[in-house]
Amino acid sequence: MADDLVRFLRARTMDDNHAYAYVAHTFGEDALLDSHLPTLDLIDMPARDHATMDPADSRFDGTTYTLRVLAQAYAEHPDYREEWRP
Repeated sequence: MADDLVRFLRARTMDDNHAYAYVAHTFGEDALLDSHLPTLDLIDMPARDHATMDPADSRFDGTTYTLRVLAQAYAEHPDYREEWRP
């Protein structure tokens, strides 16, 4: 389950980054002054860490829970799974 959650979350942040790049290209960088790009990086960071983390690592369960909470932002996406809700 955790691997699927990490893939899902990383795919969503990638989609959002692509959307922001499109807006910047179309309307100019000033259109992104109040963007959520730094937030997307902060979401992707624990996802990247979790992908390489040993399940025996003491941080594994907490990081998994964090990813489940963060993934709720995408709960309306068709690929979101109810089993991921914290």
